[in-house]
Amino acid sequence: MTLQHQSLGELFEVRCLHIPSMNRTSFEGLLTFVEETLKREFSRAPSRPIYLVGESLGGSLALALAANNLDLDLVLVLVNPATCFSKSPLRPWFSLMDILPEESIIPFTQGAFWTLAKTIPRESLLWKLRILQSAELYTNPRLHVVKHSVLLIVSGKDEFLPSREEALRLKSVLKNCRIRYFKDSGHAILLEEGISLSTIMKGVFFYRRSRAHDHVSDFVPPTQEERERSYEEEGLISKLTSPVMFSTNQHGKIVKGLSGIPHEGPVLFVGIHMLLGFEIGIIVLELLKQRNILLRGIAHPMMLGDFFDGELQEPNRYDRARLHGAVPVSGKNLLKLLSSKSFILLYPGGAREALHRQGEQYKLFWPEKAEFVRMAARFEATIIPFGIVGEDDIAEVLLGYEDLIKIPIYNDWVEKLNSDIQNLRSGESGEVANQQMHLPFFVPKPPGRLYFLFGKPISTAGRKDELRDKANAHRLYLQVKGEVEVAMAYLLKRRKEDPYRHFLPRFLYEAISGFTHQMPTFDP
Repeated sequence: MTLQHQSLGELFEVRCLHIPSMNRTSFEGLLTFVEETLKREFSRAPSRPIYLVGESLGGSLALALAANNLDLDLVLVLVNPATCFSKSPLRPWFSLMDILPEESIIPFTQGAFWTLAKTIPRESLLWKLRILQSAELYTNPRLHVVKHSVLLIVSGKDEFLPSREEALRLKSVLKNCRIRYFKDSGHAILLEEGISLSTIMKGVFFYRRSRAHDHVSDFVPPTQEERERSYEEEGLISKLTSPVMFSTNQHGKIVKGLSGIPHEGPVLFVGIHMLLGFEIGIIVLELLKQRNILLRGIAHPMMLGDFFDGELQEPNRYDRARLHGAVPVSGKNLLKLLSSKSFILLYPGGAREALHRQGEQYKLFWPEKAEFVRMAARFEATIIPFGIVGEDDIAEVLLGYEDLIKIPIYNDWVEKLNSDIQNLRSGESGEVANQQMHLPFFVPKPPGRLYFLFGKPISTAGRKDELRDKANAHRLYLQVKGEVEVAMAYLLKRRKEDPYRHFLPRFLYEAISGFTHQMPTFDP
């Protein structure tokens, strides 16, 4: 845990349980000691949650404490918990150590037990193995009562415990459990390079300061290290698509780069989705790199919950979205972001645009209501319409929704999928209200170039009373929508002048330049 202290210390008041090597306290004794400490902390700050981070034996201890203290607001982070000690490769050696002298055992040991036997004194090792056995016997019968939130961090190459299989068992027993799986990590995962407990927790919305998680007030911006890791993870996509960014300053002049973006919020970016929201990571990270602007996306709750989590879910792109401040779409969350002067990414076309049909890549599907305009005016936000082109050079949709639902197996899958998803626009009319979540069938192309144009900032300062009128708000709404369409038309026309629009010329240029030079493009 020592490598995690600094990053955890930025989020929590950290308390560590240290068991001296000569200490022989029983498991029940440890349980009593920690429980008394927890109750003191709770009485000192009853409105704050208490996080229990337990690795191996500590994981068993945390679960036992949760089972015995259902009234405390506990949050559990368990790292390869030892609730499966009876299935450990250490267990047979534990039985032999009780009956044979040390010199009879050591010559025949190998693997994980050999490592322990050579580094830990016999009596200390015996005590550790006994307490692991006691912890398992005490904790497992009580698991069914644990109702607290649990995050399981699991190693795929744990040499001491069958952690992979145990994670699946615990998830089936615990009522509120999520998993993050690291297939190439060993038992001591928290000592491995590149593993950050705080990053994992923030990536699954597992950090809160009070009884209920708040997507705005509980958000902690990514650290520089987390930013760098995101740049690396998104780097391949950027290299393949060589995105071109243009912005428009307050005088209406289009400039290369993002210098036309205001530096003070609240700012509401409003634009069109590409297929499957492919563009989101590029926009978020380019604004972060070029302008140090943290853009917080408004996303479908399906994308930010555990809907896409598999049995043993590895960290994924949705974790990165949460880490960088994405929030589930709702009027309440939008109001909170605007009131905190945030930079916000909004797609009025939502899933209908991201899951469009053949030939619809540059078509807007916006609702009739202009609610975001009046919300923006309430907080005197600046609205920036933007357009994106290039999807037609990257992928082609072959089968859209109407084609796919004619396939019985696929139609059954879509119906089951949507039965578990809330309809966010039940009060709307038209196509945007009836969008069924599905996966279009598309084929990728040798990646072309992506072009982004952020339009002239539209200020709503001093227009609150004016935009309370529905007709005025609707006129501004149509203006924003029109600016998005103008931006796309401009890019579609001007990209024809870019000699590096297609993949092969770009690849040859970068190969000659050593992949170090900024790819040129047309002048705006």
